[in-house]
Amino acid sequence: MSYFRDKFRGIFNVKDTPHRIALAFALGVFMGVSPLIGLHYIGGFLFAWLFRLNKLVTLIGVSVNNPWTIVPISSFSVWVGAKLIGIKRVLPGVDWENVTLTNIISKFTDMDKFIYLMKELMPLIASFFVGSFIICTITAVASYLIIQILVTRYRKTQDAE
Repeated sequence: MSYFRDKFRGIFNVKDTPHRIALAFALGVFMGVSPLIGLHYIGGFLFAWLFRLNKLVTLIGVSVNNPWTIVPISSFSVWVGAKLIGIKRVLPGVDWENVTLTNIISKFTDMDKFIYLMKELMPLIASFFVGSFIICTITAVASYLIIQILVTRYRKTQDAE
């Protein structure tokens, strides 16, 4: 735990204003929690470059969503999205007796079965996207406020010493 605490404290020593540090971190959190799975780090880096923010701080923010947190964050996003859209059941029923590797592969190789699968999964996908955009926006705003306060306080204590 001390390893992560030391890395997180490194944010406070970045030579930039508290506003820009908090903005870079919040942008990273936004991208990390966004539904753009597989593009989190690339998107975070590109946005940091585009807005001339600290890329390392942004990537630390993106890392909020990691292998330990992706399931709870994604599950919560689906739940929020389902509540907002009004979907009662996001997962289709599964015939567990007929789940075989051959049947799974056929769902992706037969176009009619693939289209049927996508229609069945559409409530889950829609809930995930809606919920993720709501959650990533809220967490980005909250992380901006928290990091700006923490960086400002940390620098005041450093200046007092």
